[in-house]
Parts: sequence; C-alpha cells; structure tokens
Amino acid sequence: MTAPKTKAAGAAKAAPVSPLAPASFPDLPAIAGVRAAIGRAGLYRHERPDLALFAFAPETRAAGVFTTNAVGSAPTDWCKQALKGTGAAAGLLVNAGCANSFTGAAGDAAAKKTASTAAALIGAKPEAMTLASTGVIGVVLDHEKVTAALPAIAASLAPVHWPDAARAIMTTDTFPKGAGATAKIDGVKVSISGIAKGSGMIAPDMATMLAFVFTDAAIAPAALKAMLKEETDASFNAITVDGDRSTNDCVLLYATHQAKHAPVKTVADPRLADFRKALKKVLVDLAIQIVRDGEGATKLVAVKVKGAKSDASAKIIARTICESPLVKTAIAGEDANWGRIVMAVGRSDQPVVREKISVKFGPHWAAKNGAVSKTYDEGAMSAYMKRSELEITVDVGAGDGEALMHTCDLTKRYVEINGDYRS
Repeated sequence: MTAPKTKAAGAAKAAPVSPLAPASFPDLPAIAGVRAAIGRAGLYRHERPDLALFAFAPETRAAGVFTTNAVGSAPTDWCKQALKGTGAAAGLLVNAGCANSFTGAAGDAAAKKTASTAAALIGAKPEAMTLASTGVIGVVLDHEKVTAALPAIAASLAPVHWPDAARAIMTTDTFPKGAGATAKIDGVKVSISGIAKGSGMIAPDMATMLAFVFTDAAIAPAALKAMLKEETDASFNAITVDGDRSTNDCVLLYATHQAKHAPVKTVADPRLADFRKALKKVLVDLAIQIVRDGEGATKLVAVKVKGAKSDASAKIIARTICESPLVKTAIAGEDANWGRIVMAVGRSDQPVVREKISVKFGPHWAAKNGAVSKTYDEGAMSAYMKRSELEITVDVGAGDGEALMHTCDLTKRYVEINGDYRS
C-alpha cells in the first residue's frame, strides 16, 4: 500500500505461489446465519474479483480490533463507530484494490455511500454495516463503481464459498487464506471459520492485513471483544514481515447466535474455555499463513525469546530480531549469522545480561552464555539453514519473560514486488 501514481492501482503482475503455501485451501465449516457473494467493481485494471459482501442473521453481534497507525482509514473509522453500543452487525462489505486511506472527507463520503447502498440491498440500516478496504493508500474509493456492482452481487448471496471469498480480498497475496475449527459450549457444537489477507506491509499492532472470523455461537459483544483482543495479541500481533504497520489493519469477529446454547454474556464465563482454544487456533493459523505469504518469502521463521525481564520485554526483543533487515537477509542466504541476532538483541533497548545470552538454531547452539558455543558445528548449522521452516531460540538471561513471534526472510523478490507495485 503506497501513495497514488499516475497509473491506476492494482497493476500487479501475476506472481508465483509462495513456496511456503499450504498444499490446499482447508475445508471450513459452514456458519449458520452467514451468506456471502463476490463480484467485480473494476478497481483493478485486470479482471479479478474485488468485492465481497456478507449478510448476517439479525441476532449477529460483532467486535473488532484495529490498526494503531495514526493515519488510519475511512473504513476503519466507520467500523469503530458502527461497533459502538450494542455491537449489532447486519453485514460486511470488503473491497480490494483501494485502501480509501488518507483520503479526507471524500474518502469518508465514499465509505458512507457504499455502506448505505449495501445496507439497503440486504434490508439493513447503514450503521449496522461494517466495512474494510485494502489496496493503494491515498486514492479515494470510486464508490460509483462499487455501488453499480453491488445489486448483482447482493442478488447472488448464498452460503459462503470460503475459497472464493478469501480470493476476493487478496492484493499481493499469492494464495487465499482460511482456517476453521469447532468447539463446544454447554455441550453444543459451535463452529468457527475465518479468512484473511496479507503479504506485505505486515507488522500489526492491534498488517496490509485484514481478517474476518465468523462463528454461530451466541456470545455477547463485550465477551467477543475481550477474547479477540487477547487472542489477537498472541496471533496477528505476534507476526511481522517487513516492520511496516498498515493504515487499514483490522480483525473482525462475528457471532451469529444461531447455535442452540444459552448465550454467553461475559468473558469470565467458564463455558467459553473450549471456544477460546478453538478461536486462538484459527487466529494463529491465519496469522502464520500471512507470514508464509510474505512478499518474496522462502523461509518461515519462529523466533522464541526466553529469559527476558517480562513477557512484554521478550516481545520487544523478538520483534527487533524479526524485523532486522540484516537478520532477515542472512536467513534468506541460509547463513546462521548469529552475530546479527546478538546485535538485534542489544539494540532492542531491553534489559539483557550479556554474559548469559545464548542463541540456538533448531537443536544447534551457536552461542552459549555470552560466547561461541563449544559445540558449534558449521556443517550442521548450514544444513539446518537450508530448511524452509526454521526455529531460532534466544535466551537473554534477565528473567522469566517469554515471547514467540513469526517472521520470514527478506529476499530480492520483496524489493521487486514493492518497486513495481504501482508501475
């Protein structure tokens, strides 16, 4: 997502599917009370779906977490307002190809127009619509194209075909992303299905990243919001591709209240235990799929930080390691350059004990207690670095804090994708 250029947005060249992509799109459970349809408004020059419309059962309630980027966007502003109060949500309209961010009053008006049109088509009030946009920053959404396309799209609303919905929201993604799970509340089976998009400009703090998760469970908005915030911290806020936080990031969770169990009103309700595990599983799965699709990525990397002063400190150290261009390019070159990791630890400005810092690649120690490991084996290390999925563990010797973050390598392809994004 970048500022506008003379050429129209969305001229992205066809990209090969990430080598880290899952073998296939998962079989997600149907969610009672959710219908969807996709279509094309022409926000891209090439033919591809760029609109997804969802309609929900009247009892549906929702919660969201949003980017902390100070610029924000018209759709995130709209959603924050729409989800105040009762959290009632009648529908969701997502467009790809235009972020409608940094667009002032014109962007706000475009968001209102599209929300009003979509709401009328599904028999709802505009304030019950939620919106999300992704694409180029600084371009006002062409609401006339969107509103012209919406009647035909709304006419085809049907039970969700998850792969099509996931493809419709993609930008530079090379594969559609979905995850699902089931759980029990009061012995009643409930289902969770989610889709997400994201490939570049990924460093969420609530990356360009959108995620929409749907459940048939009967859960009140306050409980949805509390769960979503906590589980987002352990999933979408624990990934990074390039360290750039988007203006449009959001994760929205919708509960249609169609499952036949007594409603859950508070997050402290013990009946939520199984549901929370399933929700976390879905969110973590979607988040890691985004890293797998990191622009130009060839390596999926899990960075574990232990021995920090606190969990919050560990997370800062982990993010510093994950976002270091020198660390990421070394990984791309299959070089276990642990000195770069130590450098990143030191510049995180967190409490560490230099004499206790240890670094491990998979099962192989590179450094132990502030010095090169006595068991260091260059051959074994080099062989390990050729894997497509890597684990790096760092102990900083300052306490009991821990954190886990996922990232990917930084390759020449990342530069090519972003250098050509608008040209």
